[in-house]
Amino acid sequence: MFRRTIDIKGETVAIQFEGQRLNVPAGETVAAAVLANDPGYTRTTVESGAARAPYCLMGACFECLMEIDGVENRQACMTIVTDGMIVNRQSGKREMP
Repeated sequence: MFRRTIDIKGETVAIQFEGQRLNVPAGETVAAAVLANDPGYTRTTVESGAARAPYCLMGACFECLMEIDGVENRQACMTIVTDGMIVNRQSGKREMP
């Protein structure tokens, strides 16, 4: 789906996406890090269960909602990766706090 157009060198951090360890560039958003590793989809819709993935990458569309470090409904495009972060797909309806 997405690929980096340049080879990124420098500091990396390790995150876990759906139980798989990913080494990603430090300072990157969760959405960019996950998309670069071809997840297929990052969440499913509430009504139909259709697969969705980040779209605008600027916080406007909310298509990037994921569970990050146990917190649901996080905008992955607005969240910077941190070492040890645990990221999971979000499936269906979630409760708002």
